[in-house]
Amino acid sequence: MGKKILLEHIDVPGINTLEVYRSKGGYKSVEKALKEMTPDAVVEEVKKSGLRGRGGAGFPTGMKWSFLDKSTDKPRYLVCNADESEPGTFKDRYLMQHIPHALIEGMITSSYALGARTSYIYVRGEMMHVIRILEKAIKEAYAAGFLGEKILGSSYSLDLYVQPGGGAYICGEETALLESLEGKRGNPRNKPPFPAVSGLYGCPTVVNNVETIADVPWIVNNGGDAYAAIGVGKSTGTKLISACGNINKPGVYEIELGVPVEEFIYSDEYCGGISNGRELKAVVAGGSSVPILPKDLILKTANGENRLMTYESLSDGGFATGTMLGSGGFIVFDDQQCIVRNLWNFTRFYHHESCGQCSPCREGTGWMEKVLHRIEHGHGQIKDIDLLVNIAKNIEGKTICPLGDAAAWPVASAIRHFRSEFEEHVKNPESCCKKHLHREIAHAH
Repeated sequence: MGKKILLEHIDVPGINTLEVYRSKGGYKSVEKALKEMTPDAVVEEVKKSGLRGRGGAGFPTGMKWSFLDKSTDKPRYLVCNADESEPGTFKDRYLMQHIPHALIEGMITSSYALGARTSYIYVRGEMMHVIRILEKAIKEAYAAGFLGEKILGSSYSLDLYVQPGGGAYICGEETALLESLEGKRGNPRNKPPFPAVSGLYGCPTVVNNVETIADVPWIVNNGGDAYAAIGVGKSTGTKLISACGNINKPGVYEIELGVPVEEFIYSDEYCGGISNGRELKAVVAGGSSVPILPKDLILKTANGENRLMTYESLSDGGFATGTMLGSGGFIVFDDQQCIVRNLWNFTRFYHHESCGQCSPCREGTGWMEKVLHRIEHGHGQIKDIDLLVNIAKNIEGKTICPLGDAAAWPVASAIRHFRSEFEEHVKNPESCCKKHLHREIAHAH
């Protein structure tokens, strides 16, 4: 069994309450930080830990914190991005639902490190049950003196609020989130200025993911070096993985970064192998926005080395032969799955969720959806396949935020690795459509 940092006490009855959470060492990082450490010392430990953003980008957290503008008298803010909307990703809501105080403790300790006196948790609007759980836990933290004025008798004060999101995937982009938090339409901002200089209400702001913030208490309690000793190379610590698709044991797993992909898929400790005795066909390793890889490339790199669950190993070879760890939304396809149909489903999502601010994304995602629809439904032509590749190229890198890239990468990679399947849909559409229809009927029964 690998090291557990976030899910060590997940099965303890009542762990969602302050009393039980405290009995398992909860809020010790707040006591240690406020009584024994300066804010800069907390930042330094996070830097030493090598903790990277767990929301998808993987940017070093301590470095991001150090960018916060300290030359101004404006208030500073910490905003937690809990707008988890990436298809295939559900680890943040799992953490908030079962151990809400882990996030709240991380928010307090991190806010102290950043000098924030007001902080926000921005939660996906559809997750009202999670919002109610967080609000109850925050009320407990106030009552126990961990939030409010002069926390634990110190000079530090903090108010923490939960804000329901606007029900839009685009609000997972940090500047769109800030626009929504300010009560505006959730459109991404042009950068620079970056949030560290001009974020919420034009003030210095740090936006971090749920899992990222929840890791901070362990780092403060045990030291950055201890966290850095877990994992491989620059992929330090543990990572929550949302595993779903055609596997025997879907769920949320905490892994030490560096576990071989093959072990993660087939080990009984994790996914337990492919369901119904089928063969592995492909994997989307980091949520729907990352390139899909076929079996041979998800288990081994192009150089024949074992592919590892790390930022570096999964991206080895670039997008020609690699992918991204992303948000850890690990979607497994067996040999019965239709790549074209699944890609069409992803593209429908990105078309629907585009904010429409940038014309390449606004027009391109809709165009890709239409072309994939006709290929999947037996009306495609061979030239449509290259048209999709061309549209993806004209979206990638040409939008204000990464949603354009998120829509383009799955299309480009699916055609790169499974072009013959697209051609089969064009050449034998009746056969493909009938196969999908029979499968849907079987699932319905």
